[in-house]
Amino acid sequence: MANITAAMVKELREVSGAGMMDCKKALAECDGNMEEAIEFLRKSGAMKAEKKASRIAAEGICRIALEDGKAAVVEVNSETDFVAKNEVFQTFVQTVADQALESSAADVDALLTENFKGDASKTVKEALVEKVATIGENLNIRRFEKIEAPITVGYIHGGGRIGVIVGAEGTKNDATEEALKNVAMQIAALNPKCISREDLDPSYVEHEKAILLEQINNDPKEASKPDKVKEGMINGRINKELKDICLVDQVYVKAEDGKQTVAAYLKTVAADLKVVKFVRFETGEGLEKKNEDFAAEVAAQLQ
Repeated sequence: MANITAAMVKELREVSGAGMMDCKKALAECDGNMEEAIEFLRKSGAMKAEKKASRIAAEGICRIALEDGKAAVVEVNSETDFVAKNEVFQTFVQTVADQALESSAADVDALLTENFKGDASKTVKEALVEKVATIGENLNIRRFEKIEAPITVGYIHGGGRIGVIVGAEGTKNDATEEALKNVAMQIAALNPKCISREDLDPSYVEHEKAILLEQINNDPKEASKPDKVKEGMINGRINKELKDICLVDQVYVKAEDGKQTVAAYLKTVAADLKVVKFVRFETGEGLEKKNEDFAAEVAAQLQ
């Protein structure tokens, strides 16, 4: 029986991305043979993936892929932020983003059936199952979205916590691409709901107006005011809200005067530059997250 050293475990972990205990077990089972240990980890994939499938995966990263006239953003979830920083995991997510950019798949289920770009001998789903085995956590390709436009840019914030892609009409050059990257950063920071007011569902505005009217009527100081005054108050508050949620109406974050809107900024770059679509993914948004107690988890493994 070969002596399994810490250096051997470290090497296998760096190559495979698997957990420390899984690497130690694989090396022990394979008498210290590194190649056989890697194969052992791969073969155990399906069983481990099945066991981990019910566990909450709400961390992870977003990655983007760009090509002339096309952009894609994907979100792949893991159970812990630690794994999200793993180079093996990050490389896998980037490959999924590259695949999504080229794919004709309409959704994740269809994408999972395709031959994996990183290894055509397996499907995307099989590659995912293998990563579950080697990394040791439940992983999930949650979503992807694409944009096609004359100009496309992308921006990753916080190491992948937020991913933004932007598509625009206009002449592609260094100046317009830089401007759109600035807009992508704005989208990451301020999270607009739409490009302009025209893109909002009229029912959304009416719903907001109804809420504001109810708030006014419930305020003793304002309830007695004439309807015309109330209408003016509501319109004023709605306009303020729309300036926050509509991209082109937002104050450009780099504006020197603190007043220039995104629409005005784009016009200073090129008169024909117009954002036609954007997608903003934030890792784990809308997902239930588990409470982590890493000290207790490590202590339990050492028992």
